Amino acid sequence: MDTTILTHILSTEEREAFEQDGFLLVRNALDSDLHQRLIDVVDRVEKRERRAEHGNRLLSITDVVHEDPSMVELVDNPHVFPKLWSILGWNIYLYHSHLDVTPSENADDQPWNVAWHQDSMRVNDEIESNPRPRLSVKIGYYLTDVSQPDQGNTLVLPGSHLDNQLDCPNDGISNPEGAIPVCVNAGDAVILDRRVWHTRSPNTSGFSRKVIWYGYSYRWMRPKDEMTVAHLYGQLTPIQRQLLGDATSANSVYDPTPEDVPLRAWLEQNAPQFATSSPHGVSDARPPAGGQRGKNIGRA
Repeated sequence: MDTTILTHILSTEEREAFEQDGFLLVRNALDSDLHQRLIDVVDRVEKRERRAEHGNRLLSITDVVHEDPSMVELVDNPHVFPKLWSILGWNIYLYHSHLDVTPSENADDQPWNVAWHQDSMRVNDEIESNPRPRLSVKIGYYLTDVSQPDQGNTLVLPGSHLDNQLDCPNDGISNPEGAIPVCVNAGDAVILDRRVWHTRSPNTSGFSRKVIWYGYSYRWMRPKDEMTVAHLYGQLTPIQRQLLGDATSANSVYDPTPEDVPLRAWLEQNAPQFATSSPHGVSDARPPAGGQRGKNIGRA
């Protein structure tokens, strides 16, 4: 990686905003050429995958990294990747990918339910902590404009990543007090803590909403989809291979060798503050300290 990528490390102000709100907007996250190539990929996949039964509703396709070289470029996108390691640290990989296309619709003529949830489903039922651990973040790359409400925006409740419960009726209609739409321009991105309570929303804009979501977690988390990427390893940089799950052994996700985590070696040389501490500012030699639940359904 070119060291110019370091200009995009999470700033103090961005870190404070992310820790407070549970999400962060990244403006101009895509170069214009990459942006257009990604739109072409999404259009191609939608043409191939949309069936009559989908109608004019959300189409969400997982396991999309292998669809095109431009999708691989997105894995370590220099405008966003430094913010990612600033949050999660160096023992990370991409464990989930999906693209969403939400056509414009007449919401009054179609049944529509909000689906307030935290990501990771069973994780939220089976880990005993309050608040729940972050474990992963996802990055949404918005290929179309959603700068105004009612454009299929993701709705979020700022600060709710620190609450295991959501004060909101689980009726498929109501939104919690304080909920806001994520409003971004085409080419922007949002970094979302998996614990933030969020939901999809109707699109009545007159055009389709197109988003690519990449989920990153620690290397010891299991993939959330098939992640059909092993055949790409020979074409990738060492850091890209780490991010797409290459490893010397099963145990290396817990006790990695230098070959398993080239990102750490790069950080040791170029940004050592991110290589010598955990993402929570705790020394590697010291272990870190230890309403109504909404249903974990739907996608953003």
